[in-house]
Amino acid sequence: MPQAQTTVDAAARVLADARTRNLKIANLPESCRPQDIDTALAIQKRTLEMMADPIGGWKCGMPAKPGMIMLAPVPASSIHTQSPVAMVGTPGKIEPEIAFVLARDIPPRATEYTREEILAAVGDIRFVLELIGARFVDTTDVTYHELLADCYNNYGLFLGPSVPNALDGALEKLHVKISGPEGAILDREGPHPSGHPMNSFSWLINYLSARGETFKAGQVITTGSYAGIVDVPTGVPLRIQLGNLGSIDVEVATGSR
Repeated sequence: MPQAQTTVDAAARVLADARTRNLKIANLPESCRPQDIDTALAIQKRTLEMMADPIGGWKCGMPAKPGMIMLAPVPASSIHTQSPVAMVGTPGKIEPEIAFVLARDIPPRATEYTREEILAAVGDIRFVLELIGARFVDTTDVTYHELLADCYNNYGLFLGPSVPNALDGALEKLHVKISGPEGAILDREGPHPSGHPMNSFSWLINYLSARGETFKAGQVITTGSYAGIVDVPTGVPLRIQLGNLGSIDVEVATGSR
């Protein structure tokens, strides 16, 4: 059973304030610290409600171990298409990923959606960067449920190019090259953490559908990094290449949004 609504509201209020004011906190107060997944997920959604920021997308990954999931709503205001993109109060950290953009709603239902049904709702597949940043000073000093409540390190998304016929190719592994003015920052092949983008995408749809969540047309669902978290320099032009799927030219800036 999730913790009381007063606990959810108190934790969400702290996180919403940290987001709005670009603050870093050490921990959530012990009195409203989540102790289970249900409470952490409720805090995620309540935080966005308090900010009056609709869900513009989701991040997800296949559960790595029993009792630990990785999913979070992405506020619409933190989905970017123009460079430079500001990451206030956090160093430049990115993850190169493949995301699915929904063309129509996927309503909740008791039975699982098939891969074919899920793909039928997809209007676009894009190369994206997940922007990584938490509201905590040090994420190693917080509990798993606190990290989940804070949307699991998500600062936002940067939308790159559409990838026509993306699923026709092998997406289990892709070569990632990140370059800046001083040369290559990263240049290696990396596996998808869920084995394939469709694995985490399908898992998210069915996990949240069973919990009564409606996925909305236009939402962007990003599925896991081919390179893990990459530290990149701020204030300089970067080029991120993902296999033969395309490239993103972006500058990560610091300062106000």
